[in-house]
Amino acid sequence: MRILAPVSLLLGSALLLAACTEEPPEPEPVATAIPESLRDSAPASPEIAEEAQLGTPLAERVATIGLLNKRNNVSQELEMSPGESRRVGDVIVRLQTCERTAPWELPQEVGAFVQVLVLERGSEENFRKIFSGWLFENAPSVNVVEHPIYDVWVKDCTMEFPGEGAETQSAPEA
Repeated sequence: MRILAPVSLLLGSALLLAACTEEPPEPEPVATAIPESLRDSAPASPEIAEEAQLGTPLAERVATIGLLNKRNNVSQELEMSPGESRRVGDVIVRLQTCERTAPWELPQEVGAFVQVLVLERGSEENFRKIFSGWLFENAPSVNVVEHPIYDVWVKDCTMEFPGEGAETQSAPEA
């Protein structure tokens, strides 16, 4: 009798722990808008500086942003164009712009201006801005999204520069 009690206690504890570790899947990212109350502090529209840009126009750039939910260890990649916002569960990620250095410049750098909003505890619509600034792929410690549940970082910015990827033309045969 004495041996069975600890064994049944261990089995019961193991079953309880197994039931606790199963988390519901992270929701899929959906396009969303920034709430009106937080919209006024966003930087100017990407179209303003578009003419002065070298390389791909802002509307054609695509950034890959990593989002980690530390509660359930689910990581997602969000592919976004400048000006887009995505909501994943209780967090909204907004990409204002992204940049990378030209292929002939060293060191190679990738950065994105990102805003992160999190739903206030116990609220259905009240978001709070937890981060607004530049994130850099090669220097993640320069600017850090500090939140106990969510981690956000830039992974890539797809854009082209003049002469990059162009076919080299051969001289016509005589």
